[in-house]
Amino acid sequence: MTDSSTSNSLVLAGFDAGQTHCRCRLSRWTPAGWQCLGEGTGTGVSHLDAPGGEERFREAIRSSLHAAWPDHQDEPLSAAAVGASGVEAGTGLQARAASLLREVVHLPNDRCVATGDERTALRGAFAEQAGIVLISGTGMIVVGRNTLGEEQRCGGWGWRLDGAGSAFDLGHQGLQVSLRMADGRLADGPLRESLWERLGCRSANDLKSLVVQPDHQPADLARLAPLVDEAAAQGDREAQRILDRSAFALAEAAGAVARTLHLKTPNLCAHGGALLNLTEFKGAVRRSVQEHLPGARWTQPLGDACDGALTLARDCCQLKPH
Repeated sequence: MTDSSTSNSLVLAGFDAGQTHCRCRLSRWTPAGWQCLGEGTGTGVSHLDAPGGEERFREAIRSSLHAAWPDHQDEPLSAAAVGASGVEAGTGLQARAASLLREVVHLPNDRCVATGDERTALRGAFAEQAGIVLISGTGMIVVGRNTLGEEQRCGGWGWRLDGAGSAFDLGHQGLQVSLRMADGRLADGPLRESLWERLGCRSANDLKSLVVQPDHQPADLARLAPLVDEAAAQGDREAQRILDRSAFALAEAAGAVARTLHLKTPNLCAHGGALLNLTEFKGAVRRSVQEHLPGARWTQPLGDACDGALTLARDCCQLKPH
């Protein structure tokens, strides 16, 4: 492969590294555009400070890159970029992730980029354009970019501190409401019944015992979000209040990003299972966004997080689309 300093034809790798799995997309960039060479899936990552975190990161890159090459007939890479869960831009974690990426793909410092997966989702959705991505899955985060290339994030500080606007938040609020119903602070209703049935609980004591178990994770609460959404669809007022509170938090974050980046009527993209799959929650978010950002426009993303990572890899080669 000819070095990019003498050729505008580059083989680039873009990684989208989540906790469940890591996707790698390989593409050739030429002045005429992108040519996809292959895509593959490997193992997932964990926080780099978690036990085995660095080796899990290496293996996620290694396994997904290997799977992406058709017939495993690889070419030398010109650059690589990864958007990884738990990697905060501008922190020591970002530098460590970039170093680990370099180890696996055998490229110099200036040809490797590591950042958070929300940043690659943003670049995938809007490429060179301005816009804001609202991400609501197990967790939440909002990130935006303006025409100057400046980026800003809001939220996403983890479920212990800042989960409002996420599927975890919907499930967590649902269980809180169920306890108020069990105590007589609220009238009992089908929301409590459906949540407790799903968890196999018959009493508040059962519920308390369940959530203090070491293996009970935020994802377990996120899996309850569809029950809250369904209850709201059936006219449950408490469920609707939960959706409205969570939607307000997500819209509030989008408004903060828009103000910081001076985006008066931004384009918005929705990402994450809660926003894409929960119909009532999606409607609540759209209503709340309209209040916070009148004139904002919902758009379809131009690409996904792997596309965003490929864009970052191309950028570090100092090439831009014509």
